[in-house]
Amino acid sequence: MAPAIMLAADAPKLSSANTGFMLIASALVLLMTPGLAFFYGGMVRVKSTLNMLMMSFISMGIVTILWVLYGFSMSFGTDHGSLIGWTSDFVGWTGIGKMDLWPGYTIPVFVFAVFQMMFAIITPALISGALADRVKFSAWAVFLVLWVTIVYFPVAHWVWGTGGWAYELGVIDFAGGTAVHINAGAAALGVILVIGKRVGFKKDPMRPHSLPLVMLGAGLLWFGWFGFNAGSWLGNDDGVGPLMFVNTQIATAAAMLAWLGYEKIRHGACTTLGAASGAVAGLVAITPSGGAVTPLGAIAVGAIAGVACAAAVGLKFRFGYDDSLDVVGVHMVGGIIGSLLIGFFASGKGQSTATGVFYGDHSFTQLWKQCAGVGGVLAYSLIVSAILAFLLDKTIGMRVTQDEEVSGIDRAEHAESAYDYSGAGGGVLGSALSAAAGAGGGKQPENQGDKKSGKQTKKVDA
Repeated sequence: MAPAIMLAADAPKLSSANTGFMLIASALVLLMTPGLAFFYGGMVRVKSTLNMLMMSFISMGIVTILWVLYGFSMSFGTDHGSLIGWTSDFVGWTGIGKMDLWPGYTIPVFVFAVFQMMFAIITPALISGALADRVKFSAWAVFLVLWVTIVYFPVAHWVWGTGGWAYELGVIDFAGGTAVHINAGAAALGVILVIGKRVGFKKDPMRPHSLPLVMLGAGLLWFGWFGFNAGSWLGNDDGVGPLMFVNTQIATAAAMLAWLGYEKIRHGACTTLGAASGAVAGLVAITPSGGAVTPLGAIAVGAIAGVACAAAVGLKFRFGYDDSLDVVGVHMVGGIIGSLLIGFFASGKGQSTATGVFYGDHSFTQLWKQCAGVGGVLAYSLIVSAILAFLLDKTIGMRVTQDEEVSGIDRAEHAESAYDYSGAGGGVLGSALSAAAGAGGGKQPENQGDKKSGKQTKKVDA
């Protein structure tokens, strides 16, 4: 991925087919962020549903603007010191022509830029699941701006930008095991170590309020992930994209079955939450490795990730860190597993000739490269994210008050609730009650229905 626009006479010609495919892939990746919002939104208690949805949706707004202004330039511009990119033509996209092609490929620069934009959007949104119930929405928005600027944009350059240290070292990351999942998971761990636990952690039950929403979100993620993974080969007609597509499905299925098997043996039941979480763990693990392994290797990657992530989600109770929705256990651990298993299962017949321990000359060379990439991204994201959270907490404050957390962050931060328990339907009566509530400063009129529903809400929120 060369950082300069190719204008030479012998440059590849525009491919309408590849361009169309990449636009569809970009839309699929964008769909993953609302899918993530539903996935997370169903996993929290009723009183935090809207806040969880909004933490993903705000990323779609903030990161889009930053990506156009300077993010694309920092990530994929001309390399500076193997740490950061910068190309003035990419700032505000003022120097990009509509027919300029991304160097070495048959798609326009605009298409490549918007595809990568979708990755930049979903990566910080992944972090939000670890912070459920307790972070000010305004503080989260500021953290988003700082985090993508200081962490995501440079790391994307390291891993995917020509001249980036991980890229030049030969670290394989097809679609974001290090740049997306380890990056977000390590950031989540860094932030929660600073802001602390939810009120009632390990004491009060904090069950998902809507497993159907969780399953819907997981299904949208699974669907969109085909664009996320297969699209990352940028439409090249050499069979690697289709291999990645196939391996995505295989590894996800294997991980889901492995997670459910672990649950059945350990807890005696196969849960819907386990099925959804297992599928996501498989998607995470195959993201860096799917272009390098065979379909049989994809089964191994998925199965190992499914069991390992299922075991890892319980570590928060052992070590006392409050990872609300298991971002560390699924995304960080899954990303580490998927990235390191390349060092064992890379066949040399996919995206590159690099082979793992089980193939070729049984060399550990690629494994050491993967370890370097994993360690570098994990350490940088963890430390910098913790510092950012600490600074914000000491200045504007990261957490809502304890009373606001207990009563519900949706009401405190958004003046709304996800579900109407008043008993009033739509039509004239509903409009009248809404008007009365507005006249009363947003307070719902109290009646017997409210009191009863309040008891129900308390029971669910507990």
